[in-house]
Amino acid sequence: MTSRLLGRAALALVLCGAAGGTLVAGLVMPYVGGAGLAAKSAASTFTDLPAPPREEPLPEVTRLLDRDGRQIAQFYYQNRQSVPLSAVAPVMRQAIVAIEDSRFYEHGGLDLKGTLRAFVTNTQAGGIRQGGSSISQQLVKNIMLNQAESEQERAQALVRSFRRKLDELRYALALERKYTKDQILERYLNIAYFGAGAFGVQAAARRFFGVDAADLTLTQAATLAGAVRTPYDTDPSLGDEHRDRLRTRRDLVLSRMAELGMIGTDAARTAAAEPLTLHLRPEPGGCAGSAYPFFCVYVEREVLTNPAFGYTRADRERRLQRGGLTIWTTIDPAAQRAAERAIAARVRPRDNQTASETMIEPGTGHIRAMAVSKRYGRNPHDRDLGPSTTYNLAADTAHGGGLGLQAGSTFKVFTLATALKQGMRFGDGFTIPGSYVPSYGYRDCSGRAVNDPHTVIHNAGGEGGGGPYSLEMGTWQSVNIFYMRLEREVGLCDVVRTATSLGIRRADGTPLHEVPTFTLGANEMDPTTVAAAYAAFAARGRYCRPMAIAAVVERDGTRTEIPPACETALEPAVADAVSHVLTGVFTKGTMRGQSIGRPAAGKTGTNNGYTSAWFAGYTPGLAAAVSVGDIRGSYRYPLTGVTIGGRYYGSVQGASLPGPIWVDSMRAALRDTPVTGFVPPDMARFGGGFTPGLKEALEKQRKKEKKKRQAERDKHDDDHGASTSEEDATDGAAASGSAGTTPAAARATARTTPTAVRAAAPAAPSSRSATVHPARNPSAAAGTHSVARGVSPRAPLRRGPGRTQSSEAGWASLARPHAAPPAAPPAVRHAKAHRDAARPGTAKRGTPEHRAAGPARTPRGRGHAVSHEGRRPRTTTHDAAHAAKHPAPRSRGARRAEGPARHHHPVHRVRRHA
Repeated sequence: MTSRLLGRAALALVLCGAAGGTLVAGLVMPYVGGAGLAAKSAASTFTDLPAPPREEPLPEVTRLLDRDGRQIAQFYYQNRQSVPLSAVAPVMRQAIVAIEDSRFYEHGGLDLKGTLRAFVTNTQAGGIRQGGSSISQQLVKNIMLNQAESEQERAQALVRSFRRKLDELRYALALERKYTKDQILERYLNIAYFGAGAFGVQAAARRFFGVDAADLTLTQAATLAGAVRTPYDTDPSLGDEHRDRLRTRRDLVLSRMAELGMIGTDAARTAAAEPLTLHLRPEPGGCAGSAYPFFCVYVEREVLTNPAFGYTRADRERRLQRGGLTIWTTIDPAAQRAAERAIAARVRPRDNQTASETMIEPGTGHIRAMAVSKRYGRNPHDRDLGPSTTYNLAADTAHGGGLGLQAGSTFKVFTLATALKQGMRFGDGFTIPGSYVPSYGYRDCSGRAVNDPHTVIHNAGGEGGGGPYSLEMGTWQSVNIFYMRLEREVGLCDVVRTATSLGIRRADGTPLHEVPTFTLGANEMDPTTVAAAYAAFAARGRYCRPMAIAAVVERDGTRTEIPPACETALEPAVADAVSHVLTGVFTKGTMRGQSIGRPAAGKTGTNNGYTSAWFAGYTPGLAAAVSVGDIRGSYRYPLTGVTIGGRYYGSVQGASLPGPIWVDSMRAALRDTPVTGFVPPDMARFGGGFTPGLKEALEKQRKKEKKKRQAERDKHDDDHGASTSEEDATDGAAASGSAGTTPAAARATARTTPTAVRAAAPAAPSSRSATVHPARNPSAAAGTHSVARGVSPRAPLRRGPGRTQSSEAGWASLARPHAAPPAAPPAVRHAKAHRDAARPGTAKRGTPEHRAAGPARTPRGRGHAVSHEGRRPRTTTHDAAHAAKHPAPRSRGARRAEGPARHHHPVHRVRRHA
């Protein structure tokens, strides 16, 4: 009897071979030898079952969310989001059972009756109308496909053979023993491919109709159920012919549901009369489809390089593409919109010049915004230049960025912090020469002398000019020779260590260039690194590594919070003192006249030769850095005589383009946050400094300007004279103090110079980016040497004795700076000793005599050098005859005051610097 039953089962399998497309005549071979042999063989085949197939976690979508929980990007190998059966509409469950396995809840994994019926139905129809395999069998097949790692393994899982079909049947029976029917159906609905790139019923519902699986209607459920059998032939994204096939399959499902009594005949007829009503919703994977693509790239690289996401890169890629993670990021939509709009208002995607900005929250390192002026992606025909780029120009190379831009005078803040840490006080300073040769006193952190006696540095234009500067004045006006001298006094290595403790790393990942012009920003940086360093001052010396990921939720719901990676880099008091000085950049320095309406501190940076421009700044609650450079190569294409965003710039400086972008973006990003101020500095520790000769110089210049102003009034007629002269004076004072001392500035000086503690002259000689001129020696004349890559594109850079390399390598030069052998033993002197030696012996700190010897104004003559930051050519004095012919001449100094953002004509006689 048993032999007869098993023989019938075998015969049924033979008959349904066409339906399954797999069984062959070999199935009946055991029966040739007799019923006993057949019985024994069949019994062992279907009673000694293997363990259920090993189930790897299904590949699922990894989603990136902003800080408010809104999705901003997704990554996937298969577009799938598994859901429990309870999250699938009941009508969808009925539809899939009706068309694929109508006796699913009745059989035990092998439905002989259903298989025979499908065979007969499909034979009569001349095609596949009903499934011959049970849902359990189909689940097994999909599990095997899911485990395939290569195309060869996939082909083996799909091969039509007796052995594979028999194994599939045995595994299906094993699954029936392990799981309930609902558990099997849930697994099948999540693993099945529905076409159009959608794996699983939830992804299919979103892809086809833009709804969740729980909200599917009868018509929609029938459509998806019809797509499962032939997902490629019925893929609606491939055209009308495929959609017609899909509709035919949908109507077949509706008919089968009515036949089984799941729905009424009228309901089936009504649903079949409806159009497909597809709402194909794109489901792009990767960063190209992200709302914030450059930030998305940063997050992606963070996952792929962080061992926390896997031991190897392959493990991390697999987890990102298949892991079904939910990654909560730090991006703030409001701050991101503010940065994007501020950049878009001034720089266009088609401009060769690019602007990038990163905003970071002090105290946590959370990246709140990351914006680039270009669109993310490839240009038409894969051209290198165009409105798009795949480089994340706001980040370093490790996070998908380029090689960076020289940071310019934004690096002076590290020298400032070092000086204050070593004991320098507000008001301390010294007299600088009109030119400077870094020939001694500079050693890197290995103790090697890195002096450069073959290069002469001028403040600007080679015009000479020097004088006394206090610490604040040297910072506000960004005087390069002052900071070169200050760096020598406090020690180059100490400055490098301060910068390193604040997270400063080169954008290309190579070691920092420890050269004399380190304080002038000789290293190529990215906005994210610079913003994080400045955020540490806002956090009172607490540096936090930039963070893009705040939490990770596994597919099982386990949530892991990612704590900030912070450490104390500076004493809080030193950071407060730095902030105190940097707030003056907005009120008395290079950013004078630009404000965000709340306390802020910052520093401009204009690189030598105008190869790049920066602004970095912060409030107690948010820090940001903006860089501008030419994507074709910053050294080959300096920012002079350029049109950016439809506006002409004679030269781009830190205060003329990056500064306004920073101001607008920060103002908008902080619009809904309360106003907070900085912690006041410890004046007992940092107040009471002294700069010899400063007060006298300022007073002398004030008198000179007053006399000059009166003479100009006498020369002009009543219609233009007085008003125009006063207007010029006011404009000059607002031009970040780089054009000389103006009448308005002189009056302000008279009000601010009495106390040495403030040392707060509102305008003074400035020098933001050193002008480097070769000394008169054969090697310099030959143009074979320059200082720390702060050069024009015509000056090659020496990488070692007898070796040179062009400085025109793409986004930023890859050349290394050369430090010449020392010409004399180093002489590193600290600020306190220097201050005590310069201070009059009879004047004790705090006494009236000491205060009387406080800050004075630096005399400024016709030949005084002007910095690149806020710079225009020297003021030209018009004689009486010219004044009579032109009643209201506008001097170049006055035009300079207007700033490049309002100057739409070429600037003449801007000297190019080597």
